[in-house]
Amino acid sequence: MKKLILLALIMAACSRGVAPGNSLTGAVAPRRAVEEFLGAVNSQDLQAMSVVWGTEDGPARDHLERTELEKREIIMTGCYAHDRFRILGESPGTSGRRMVRVEIVRGTRTKTPNFTTVKGPSERWYVLDADFDAMRDFCKP
Repeated sequence: MKKLILLALIMAACSRGVAPGNSLTGAVAPRRAVEEFLGAVNSQDLQAMSVVWGTEDGPARDHLERTELEKREIIMTGCYAHDRFRILGESPGTSGRRMVRVEIVRGTRTKTPNFTTVKGPSERWYVLDADFDAMRDFCKP
């Protein structure tokens, strides 16, 4: 009996206490996927980026080799780091995708990329493309 109690205490201590529904990857809506992506960029949280950046098949973390994933995410943090951003609008894209136009401000400079979002598993939305060409001037060497 003591072993069962000890095991239960250990398991409880190791649990992160994730509320139901919070363990899903992606976001509930296209705009939210972009907001979460840009929030993760600014906090340089590669893990958070990897669960909202992805394809119709799910998050990038499940489909890219870890070293490659981290290299890409580090590049994105250098290009998409910002002082503030705001969603300008959302429109339909091709094949059920949604386009989210964003104003990104860093210092006195402003860019307006079009993020492409896509619905993946469990009806969750992922940032498929962040319009890298529009942000190229922001990229830190």
